[in-house]
Amino acid sequence: MKPKVLWSLAVIGLILFVYFQLVPSLSPGSSEAGGAVSKEQAIRSAADFARGTLQFTDIRQDDADVTYTTFSDVYGYLSKENLLDKYDESYGKSFPTEMFRVRFKQPDDHLESLYVDVNMRDGNVVGFDAGELYSINTKEELLKSAEGTSKVKSLEGDLTEEEKEQLAEPYALALGFKSDQLQPDTSSQTGLVYDVQGYKTGEAQGQLIFYFEYNNVSSMQAKFSVPESHTDYVAGQSRLASWLTYGGYALFSFILGILAIVYSARTRPHASFKRGIFLTLFYLFINVVSTFNMMPVYESEGISGIALTLALGFQLLYTLVMTASIYFSLVGGDGLWKQKGRNLWPRFREEGYGDYVLKSALNGYAWAFILLGVQTLIYIVLGLTLHTWTTTDETQSAYNMVYPWLFPLMAWMAGIGEEAVYRLFGIPMLKKIFRSTFIASLISTLIWAFGHTLYPVYPVVSRPIELTFIGLLFSFIFLRQGYIAVMFAHVVFDSLLLGLSVLLMGGAANIIIGIVTFAMPALAGYVVYLLRSSKRSTPGTPADRTRDGFNEGESRPAY
Repeated sequence: MKPKVLWSLAVIGLILFVYFQLVPSLSPGSSEAGGAVSKEQAIRSAADFARGTLQFTDIRQDDADVTYTTFSDVYGYLSKENLLDKYDESYGKSFPTEMFRVRFKQPDDHLESLYVDVNMRDGNVVGFDAGELYSINTKEELLKSAEGTSKVKSLEGDLTEEEKEQLAEPYALALGFKSDQLQPDTSSQTGLVYDVQGYKTGEAQGQLIFYFEYNNVSSMQAKFSVPESHTDYVAGQSRLASWLTYGGYALFSFILGILAIVYSARTRPHASFKRGIFLTLFYLFINVVSTFNMMPVYESEGISGIALTLALGFQLLYTLVMTASIYFSLVGGDGLWKQKGRNLWPRFREEGYGDYVLKSALNGYAWAFILLGVQTLIYIVLGLTLHTWTTTDETQSAYNMVYPWLFPLMAWMAGIGEEAVYRLFGIPMLKKIFRSTFIASLISTLIWAFGHTLYPVYPVVSRPIELTFIGLLFSFIFLRQGYIAVMFAHVVFDSLLLGLSVLLMGGAANIIIGIVTFAMPALAGYVVYLLRSSKRSTPGTPADRTRDGFNEGESRPAY
């Protein structure tokens, strides 16, 4: 594609993305738009509440943990019904769907942790959890069974409904609700649930939920209920997503990994086991760092000690398996293409390598803008046809990283690993079976797309449909310009999205991090260019290579 055409399409794609995706995300009520209070402010607000309202005197602010948490079921329902803007305006202060959860360690002699939920946007306290035996999330899980309900009820002691209301009243007042606004929900078997009068949107009802332990209030939560039909729909979609992920993605990715080992050996005369070591180790480094960067998520879920060690051990084992699959995909994929007489992954010492890498990095921005535009159009079509909607996911939030600036590095992990497995190796491997480059590209793309169905996008088929088009474009870039070119296109695409999530958190440091994230692929390409620049004219594309890596009559490789 001629540069003028490529960059013209890139400008169009960027305009579409900014107008239809970026601008709406900057609405005043969005915490993603830099409207969130700082974590330090959240700690101060939570500490004041813990000391003043909860009467905990031994609150250590310097040792507090802060994580992002969300009522994804409420957010999802509001998103599906197009009620988010109205909800934020009318009820967002007292019933936020996104919060900072502040954890104070050992606030007294017998309590291990105290959790206080703070509105991300306004900084006001909206709930707490001081349960000694079970957290509020654990209690909600227990209440799904008769045995669990009995356990929760036994903790309450012998409190009558009237006594529960008297104990809950000071906390309701602290949140700004008067007794005449609160209507007890008599259907609740345990705890105390108030329907807040005048707080209703669609079929969702604002509620204050109290739990009790040993004749005292142990937790309070301000949350809108969602219709059972919505909960059942999400549960069904989650089951489908699990089948697609484990049956469509994990299984076939595992098979590709085994085949990559086989063909790494079978194509040994055309490939080298020295190739891919740097990229593989870089992938492994980012993966391990990213895992430990998410420690606040583990801590917020109460995972510690042996459970944390086992969780990290399992994650490390999975990472090692994935890393091995990527390494052999790099070796086997390179060998398969060389066997066919094509060089889609030039070597560092080949002439013109520096020029090719720099050009690939810069063109990666153009391709990323085009991909963002295509993604935007797909979202619009899916919204009109499948009525696609999304919800929040606290495990994917930069707020839940020890160092948010490390979060965008995952773009490099995706670009290196996914393009190695599903393009460099997947396409030639599947072409051996189906004898068609397009069919091979489509199948490898579908396997890759199924791996993204656990993201909070509904209906879950929306994501595979979207990524089928995106993946085929990645395949086109790969077949025309090679592995390094498509790797940069993928890295830039993800870097723009992940970098924006950090930049929009606000603050000078996060803004700088976002800008550096955007520039990193170009900087990487330029460093390689300086290390391996060539004064000769820049060659064409790697796709034109013959078996020995050279075009007929040439004394140098063509890229």
